[in-house]
Amino acid sequence: MSIFNWFKKSKKRKAHPIPNQASELIQSMEMSGSLEQLIDSITRIFGGNDDFGVRRFHVFGHYQAVMFYYATMIDQAMINGSILKPFMYVPPHLEGKSIEFHRLQDVLLQDSIFHSDVRTEGRFPKLVEAILRGQTVVAIEGLNEAFVIGTRNIEQRAIDQPATEQVIRGPREGFIELLGTNIALLRYRLQTPDLRINTLELGRRTKSKVAICYMEGITDPDLLKEVKKRLSRIDIDAVLDSGYLEQFIEDNHLSPFPQVNYTERPDKVAANLLEGRVAILVDGSPLALIVPTVFNQFYQTVEDYTERFLLMSAIRMARLVALIFSLVFPSIYVAIISFNPELIPTEFAVAVAGGRAGVPFPAIIEVLVIEISMEVLREATIRLPQQVGGALSIVGVLVIGQAAVAAGFASPITVVIIALATIGSFATPAYNAALALRLLRFPLIFLAGIFGLYGVMIGLILILNHLLSLKSFGVPYLSPLVPGNFQGMKDLLVRGPLWWMNNRPSFLQPLDKTRLSDKTVEQLKQPPDNVMDPLKFKDRKE
Repeated sequence: MSIFNWFKKSKKRKAHPIPNQASELIQSMEMSGSLEQLIDSITRIFGGNDDFGVRRFHVFGHYQAVMFYYATMIDQAMINGSILKPFMYVPPHLEGKSIEFHRLQDVLLQDSIFHSDVRTEGRFPKLVEAILRGQTVVAIEGLNEAFVIGTRNIEQRAIDQPATEQVIRGPREGFIELLGTNIALLRYRLQTPDLRINTLELGRRTKSKVAICYMEGITDPDLLKEVKKRLSRIDIDAVLDSGYLEQFIEDNHLSPFPQVNYTERPDKVAANLLEGRVAILVDGSPLALIVPTVFNQFYQTVEDYTERFLLMSAIRMARLVALIFSLVFPSIYVAIISFNPELIPTEFAVAVAGGRAGVPFPAIIEVLVIEISMEVLREATIRLPQQVGGALSIVGVLVIGQAAVAAGFASPITVVIIALATIGSFATPAYNAALALRLLRFPLIFLAGIFGLYGVMIGLILILNHLLSLKSFGVPYLSPLVPGNFQGMKDLLVRGPLWWMNNRPSFLQPLDKTRLSDKTVEQLKQPPDNVMDPLKFKDRKE
């Protein structure tokens, strides 16, 4: 049989899913009230783990009971003081009184257990899930329901400044991996009953908890419904990070531009929720997803709104120029050197020609080699340990660049052009947006090397056309520029004063459009009271 026929035959074979024996066993089990049967079922599922604990004891000295828990996920002091002691000792006000078996469950819940997170559960799969989450399960002989007590205690890193988003002026706290802590940070920022948190579980094996956060009365209900629909359609065995969900819920899966924004900062999430967006938090990930997303969010920072608008408008414009600069500068250089050298001033053209005199490669090859080398160096700097990475970046930029120029491998002007483009990409606050621009730099260089400035313009037109076609949950990607909205343009290229932006972004269709009251705007128009005017105090003295 030939290789082609074998491949064709193997392609027709249907892949049969491997049955998950543990899941089938869990679903088939039921609570019968028999303690020994429950212990046998639980042991068959968890018995191969050395950190799984099974503790037998007697409730009030009469009724047989057993406790199941993972020793590496629980608080041992809470087990001893808040579970074993209340279960084993009769409450003081009930001492000397007989407690019938039919009243045992109510007495334990209402009189004995002094723990806030306790419930009863009669479904076997839910008991297994509770143990896996770090909760403690207590079962009593004869009861069809077991007690599920929250004892989860997992070591966590301290709340610290976000590593991916440097803070100049603003809160120095960032999300961590535990979902409960992240929700607490968010509720601390938004102390209002309008903040809604809806949770669901994703991942057949990981059962990762996902929280959908929104503001009741601000967020459009259709947007919330669409977010829940896209998340509910995800059927995957494991969700290990929020990046998994990002790739499933974005509109265009082939676009290099990110259509979902992410952040480590609770204050940034709170600001977006107040505009009418939806945030998605995943247990185990310190990055929150924000939808819908528009392009202008990727060159804006939280500091734009905590500083005065005149200064931050100038910095935002510089940031936008650096973003465009990093995209088109290498391709324009290749187009001018290869096809239109007459566009360069004479004195500068002589200097460029003198620098490239000993270079044996055409401009496009030279730029591509240096560009690829810079990308490899950047990736190596990120992956290496911090102490070694800093030294490598300095050595790579100074020593290797200077050696390449001295050896005639590259011209000095090319090294300068690539260095400026790289610095421009560093000025983009969002890493995923900067990565997209770095990727698009290469096709623009190819077009410039083949067609010159016409190729650059064709490439830019294609990129712009693609941006115009993109949407994030139905919101045009270039909003509020296209379609035009005057209110939104106050926070587009420049950052207008806060009292100019008295309405929420209209492209998000918020239920409550007013952000700043008209009364506050009118008060700002009035002249200030010079209560500490020196002339006023002089008249008082006289």
